[in-house]
Amino acid sequence: MSGRDIGNIIEIIRDDFKSAFSNPIVSLVLIGIIIVPSLYALINIQACWDPYEKTDDLDFAIANLDNGTDFEGNQLNIGNELAKELKKNDKFDWTFVTEDELRDGVYSGEYYAGIILPKNLSENVVSIMGDDPKQAKLEYIVNVKANPVAAKLTDSAANSVYTSLNAKIVEIINIAAYGKLGELQEGLSSGASQLASGGSQIQAGSAQISSGAGQVSSGASQVKDGASQVQEGASQVQEGASDVNDGASQIKQGSSVVKQSASEVEQGSKQLQSAIDPSTMPEGPMKDYAEGNIKLANASGEVAKGSSELADGSVDLAEGSSRLANGSSDVAKGASDLASGSVDLAEGSLSLAAGAQLLGNSASQALYSAAAALGSSANSLSGITGINETILGDYFLAPVKLDKHELFPVPNYGSQVAPFYLVLSMWVGALISCAMLKTGISKGTKYSPLEMYFGKLALFVVLSILQVGVTLIGAFILGIYVDNVPLFILSALIVSVVFMVFIYSLASALGNVGKAIAIVLLVIQISGTGGIYPVQIMDPIFRVLNPYLPMTYAITLIREAQLGLVWSNYLPALVILLAMGILTVIVAIIVKEKADHTAHYFEECLEESGLF
Repeated sequence: MSGRDIGNIIEIIRDDFKSAFSNPIVSLVLIGIIIVPSLYALINIQACWDPYEKTDDLDFAIANLDNGTDFEGNQLNIGNELAKELKKNDKFDWTFVTEDELRDGVYSGEYYAGIILPKNLSENVVSIMGDDPKQAKLEYIVNVKANPVAAKLTDSAANSVYTSLNAKIVEIINIAAYGKLGELQEGLSSGASQLASGGSQIQAGSAQISSGAGQVSSGASQVKDGASQVQEGASQVQEGASDVNDGASQIKQGSSVVKQSASEVEQGSKQLQSAIDPSTMPEGPMKDYAEGNIKLANASGEVAKGSSELADGSVDLAEGSSRLANGSSDVAKGASDLASGSVDLAEGSLSLAAGAQLLGNSASQALYSAAAALGSSANSLSGITGINETILGDYFLAPVKLDKHELFPVPNYGSQVAPFYLVLSMWVGALISCAMLKTGISKGTKYSPLEMYFGKLALFVVLSILQVGVTLIGAFILGIYVDNVPLFILSALIVSVVFMVFIYSLASALGNVGKAIAIVLLVIQISGTGGIYPVQIMDPIFRVLNPYLPMTYAITLIREAQLGLVWSNYLPALVILLAMGILTVIVAIIVKEKADHTAHYFEECLEESGLF
């Protein structure tokens, strides 16, 4: 660029500033161009300053039809309790009406929304304690047509009623369960005590079994010794029984001989008596001798008869002795078997005693362990059942507390949306400036396209600085939160100038077509830059376009400087935004140098129509 080119550029700048102050009307219009963009930002920020804290003027109708019910001997009316809680809640303007008034009011738009508490509300709430639980239902009526934001805000009110009702239900359920826990704790404690007592008794019985096992062990040795003696005596008895049997046989044989001899004596006595007749004998020694023989014969006969009877008795005695000997042998054998069985019984009793002792020790230990476990559980439940019921209800309503830790906290919603509206106002300011003021055409002048481009650019850059200055003053008066004031001001200046250069370059190179492109970009960037709503929830086309939109990076710069600086977010956005501005200037210069007349052909056609 030569010195002549620079001189022409300075000349254009001087003429523009001279024209700006030559006519009061022009000056007023320029002042309007400077102020209007700031109003766009400040009015929207103020409108959004804290909308969610002003819902107390939003009408929300409640129709309470609940008849109540009996619960544990007391009258319970959930609807009335909800009504009392809502009257303490100043988040909305709760209006209590009849069912007909609610339906008509929501239909006409008098109320944005309303909730009807049914007649059986309380009855259904407490039905959870019975065998046929029924779900409690609320009827939520909302007029979606009345206002899109109001419909969402009333959803918050409905959730408030819903949450309050659920809290009451949880309170009823958990307090009842709390009582059951108390009963369970008592049962566990009693069971632990009984198990411990049973363990002690089993342990004592085990000690007795241990003592008895010692006695059984001692007695088993004695039984073994006695069994050996019994078995030896039994053997001797069996041998004696055999001798008795032999003797009995001999007695039977001798008895037979005696009995036969007695029979012969008796027969001889009878013959002797018949041979001697004392009456025929003379007196004298012979008669006396005869008379003695007769007596002897008689006595022999008696004697023979007695011997026969004695022989018979001896046979009987021998047979009895034999039977007794055989019986004694059987008894001896039984005693031997009994002695052997006694040894087995003693040994089995010893094993049984040892097993009983082991079982008793194991059972007592198991019972002690169970008693300890139940006692521990009972103590744990005791700790729970000792809690205040109000605290218990609060705990079960929210057993987990969410501790919120805010990074880069912002005191109000207006400050949160300020980056978007501030950046948007800068784009709008640049667009208004380029739409109201001529960007200059070199055709028919002594200036080259390049001289015209840079010469006119100066006025637009100054306007952008004035526009952002007014906007920032208004923002500080409004009271928006700013974390880093110097960086915030510098960032706002950079964004405003880059936007002005960007739109000015489009308009200077392409005329009205460039202005139309700037307007289309404005429309796209309102939704596609993530200034208010996360771009992730927008249509996929906006997620695709987001990285290519200037406002995406401008909002990042302002947000980081205003609400909390993270350099890893700030610096890349700054570089990309400056790169976009520089690239636009380069493209505009090329177009102005190579195809200035062709690029403005469309604009000339519009002017010839007389409509533009």
